[in-house]
Amino acid sequence: MTMICLVRHGETDWNVQGKIQGKTDIPLNTEGMRQAARCAHYLTDSNWDVIITSPLKRAKGTALLINEKLQLPLIEMPEFEEKHFGDAEGMTYEERELTFPDRHYPNQEDNYLFAERLSSGLQIINECYQNKRVLLVSHGGVINALLGTLSKGEIGSGKTRLLNACFSHIQFDQTNWVIENYNQVSHLEKVMSGT
Repeated sequence: MTMICLVRHGETDWNVQGKIQGKTDIPLNTEGMRQAARCAHYLTDSNWDVIITSPLKRAKGTALLINEKLQLPLIEMPEFEEKHFGDAEGMTYEERELTFPDRHYPNQEDNYLFAERLSSGLQIINECYQNKRVLLVSHGGVINALLGTLSKGEIGSGKTRLLNACFSHIQFDQTNWVIENYNQVSHLEKVMSGT
């Protein structure tokens, strides 16, 4: 049975400012690096076979910090880059509401093509890492889209606010992917309390 732990990247300055990042390549901030270190500490207690990451700096930086402890093969997969939000990238929620009240952002990636890209990525993982335990470091939009698809819209995009450096677990059960849990943050409690 293939198991994936979806890890949302650590915090960035744009996360703090409430700006939508999309494909804009923003690095982790100091807090994001601490969150990644806390993920690494927690993940050393279980066995993983490989880390797959989005190539964007905030995800790859999180993956590299985790891998300092785990020392696993690390693979970049562009299939798991964040969705491109077009003209809305770099805008805060308030700016987006004023500029695009209908939430249709010019030049953004098509939702259907985005879903196809993610589905293709999952298929590659299931073919290449069958019966393995995979850490997949990616983005809030990616993880929410996957959760939305797998739950048939019960959770995910528009319904679930994923925290930075949270864990969500899915596994392939003979014919489909099943959500085990999502938005798990107990491993971050010491970071969130400031220690």
